[in-house]
This record gives sequence, C-alpha cells and structure tokens, in this order.
Amino acid sequence: MAGNHSCAHEEPRDRPTCEVELNTSSDTDPSILPGGGPSLAAAALWDSSGGRRVHLLTAEERAQLAAISAVGRFRRGEKVYAEGDRAGFVFNIISGVVKSYKVLSDTGEYIVGFLFPDDVIGLAEEGRYVNSAEAVTAVTAYRIPTTVLQTRLLRDPSLEFHIICKLCHELRESQRHALLLSMHRAVPKIARFLLMLDNNQAARGEATEEVYLPMSRSDIGDYIGMSPESVSRSFRNLASQGVISIRNRRYVRIINRAQMERVASELKIPHLPP
Repeated sequence: MAGNHSCAHEEPRDRPTCEVELNTSSDTDPSILPGGGPSLAAAALWDSSGGRRVHLLTAEERAQLAAISAVGRFRRGEKVYAEGDRAGFVFNIISGVVKSYKVLSDTGEYIVGFLFPDDVIGLAEEGRYVNSAEAVTAVTAYRIPTTVLQTRLLRDPSLEFHIICKLCHELRESQRHALLLSMHRAVPKIARFLLMLDNNQAARGEATEEVYLPMSRSDIGDYIGMSPESVSRSFRNLASQGVISIRNRRYVRIINRAQMERVASELKIPHLPP
C-alpha cells in the first residue's frame, strides 16, 4: 500500500476531504489490510443465525475488493460526502460510526440511519448521492470506486448475491426505523431506540453489559423525531423508573429488560416501587 495522501489534492471538490491510503497492488495480502479487507455482515436471509450477523464475504472476495479499494480516515464531525455529489464511491466502514442524513429546509436535519462497522454507505440515484454522510466518531472506511465495483459485480454472481443480502439487511433496518418514527409517545420511542442499539451490539458480537451511545442527544432526536430536550427527559424518566441506569452520556445499562420491552411496546407502565 502506498503512503498517506490528501483527498483534497486528488479528487474534485465534491469528494470527501479525508486522509487516504491508496492500495496499488492487485495481489494484496488481506492479512496486512485493516480487518483483512472489506467486510459485510448481516442477519441470515433464510437460515437461522441465532440473532447474530453472519459475515457474507469469503476471504477471496474480500481480497478482490481490497485490490480495488483505498482506505480513508475521517475525523469526528467530518463529512464523508454530501447529498447531490457525484457518487464515485461506496464506503465500507471498518471502524467508527457514520450518520446518513438529509437537510430539510423547514425542519433542519433528518437522520436516515446510523451505520456501524461492516455496513456500507453511498446510496445513489442517477449517479448522485441521495443523502449526506458525516462521521459521528473517528471513522476508518474502505473507499470502493462504483464503476469498478459495478464491473466486478457483473462478473461475479456470488459477490452480487452477498451485496443483495446486505441490501436486504439495510431494508429491514429501514423498516424498524419507520416503525420507531410511527410511535407517538417520547419514552417508548427512547426505550425502543435503546433496545435497537442493544440488539445490534449483540448481533455484531459486541459486549452488551451497557448500551454504547456514540451519537449526541440532538442526533438521537433527529433520528427518532424528537427534540433534544425530550430525549433527555425520556432518559431521566426511564432512569427514575429503575428501567435503566445512566453512567454518562455515552453509556447506559438496561436494568429491567422485561419492563424496557413493555415500555417500548407502548403498553401501560405500572408503578414501580422505589
């Protein structure tokens, strides 16, 4: 792999300004690449995976994708791409968290989703990105040129099928988000959001003693359709009911899971003893 370069010096202005490591080898050893090459994970389509995400790509497929990729690093708060930019790349997250969002003239920012390691971002229509993407934390991601990827997919039915499996996973996540937005009460929304994060941590094989919240309260509000003040009040409400405990703004522990699921189902909450 070549040394670090700045995107600002090698890409048009509508591309990300990030630190990039170019991969110039066609036979790169995946063992020297971050995570062994691009990686996709999703729940199984037709087989049971016990609630865990399965890794979709073979070692050979990861190596083939690595050969056409570059590794980009984005600082927290740095834009990965903007809505309307030419969609020259898709991004496979190695580490960190990214938010995908649209800027609405009347209501401000609307967050479409939060993306984690093994996820892919770069949804496009007619050659342009349909959303903007920004690093919520420091992010490392593979940058895969769309033209080269399209050629590779046309030649490799197995890789194409694995991409379809990942897109089906993203569709399921969008349906869960739509259900969350359809809920009317603030506290059940927050309860369901926390359960979603907790379930996703477990599906990725991560520790679940605490729920990790890399995003701000404002970002949470923009994702579930609430003000930051309502988000904070709902956290305090759940804590006062003994359903969760809050270590700090980044970590929450679910103390009473049965009650949490009851709240998330918008069922009547019985009074809990102090």
